[in-house]
Parts: sequence; structure tokens; C-alpha cells
Amino acid sequence: MSQIDEGEDVLSGTTAEQDGLSKSRLVPVAESIRYRKRAQSAEKTSETLAEQLAAARSEMMRMAEQLKESQVEQKLVHKLAAAGATDLETATLIAKARMGSDAGTDLDDVIDVLKKEKQYLFVKKGDRFEESAPKTAGAREREQGGRGVLEKAAKRAATTGNRMDLHEYMRLRRNFV
Repeated sequence: MSQIDEGEDVLSGTTAEQDGLSKSRLVPVAESIRYRKRAQSAEKTSETLAEQLAAARSEMMRMAEQLKESQVEQKLVHKLAAAGATDLETATLIAKARMGSDAGTDLDDVIDVLKKEKQYLFVKKGDRFEESAPKTAGAREREQGGRGVLEKAAKRAATTGNRMDLHEYMRLRRNFV
């Protein structure tokens, strides 16, 4: 080959090395279109998954905040009950309003202020507050003693003639007969 022929081969890219590389790089048009569609589909899927991840993270943050608020409220209710609050719902609402959005507020301080300002919300025994909430009308103290309790209930039912006392006697009697 002459120098002119060698130069044309270089310009046209038909050397032996380039022929092998060019043939391996060429892809049919149909396959190229298919690759492009797959790439676009993968990008679309990636965007969708990124949006779902962002939504899941925001939902997780919202739920974590709700959990934290409910835990604070639960602690507040337990402390109010231990302090002797008669109306837990009202006392909880007032305490939450006092605390506001400040998460660092000490619950004991809020309850102490509430005891001083709203004394009617707490049970008193003499001059000091009772340490536990009072029993409701349906909850009664259990008496121990077997037949002695049954005899007391029978005497009470006979003397008062009250239907509730009679019912209590019949309930106790059921255990022994």
C-alpha cells in the first residue's frame, strides 16, 4: 500500500483494529429502541420509588410525633391519677393547655400548679391530698372472712329492706350454697 492508501484507511476507519471495535459497538436499531424504552421505564420506576420513599418517611415522622405525644399524655394521666384527680379528662385537658407545645415542661411542676389553682379537681382528705383516685360507685372493697361477711350482709338486708342490700346478700350467698 502506498502512503495515500494508508491515509484513506485511517480517515475512513477501516483498519483491522477499528473494524473489530466498530462491529462490536454497532447495535441494531430495534434493539437500541428497546434499550431506550427499558432505560426510560427504569427511570420512571426510580422516580416513583423515590416519591414513595419520601411519602413513607414523612408518614413515619408524623407517626413518631403522634407516639411521642401519646406517651406524654399517658404519663400525664398516670401522674394526675396518682395525685388524686377526680376528673381526669378535665385535668388532663387543662394540664395539656398549660404545657402548650413546649415538650420540655416538667409534668410534676404542671400538676403542682394545677393542684394549687384548681383544687376542686383533686380529692382532699383533711388538709392534704389523697394519693390515689377514689373508687367509683361500682367498685367495692372486697371483704375477707367467709361466713361473717354473709351474716353481715344478711343483717343489713333484713334491717334496711333495701333492694341493693338484698341483692348483695344473694350474690354473697351464691358462693356458699
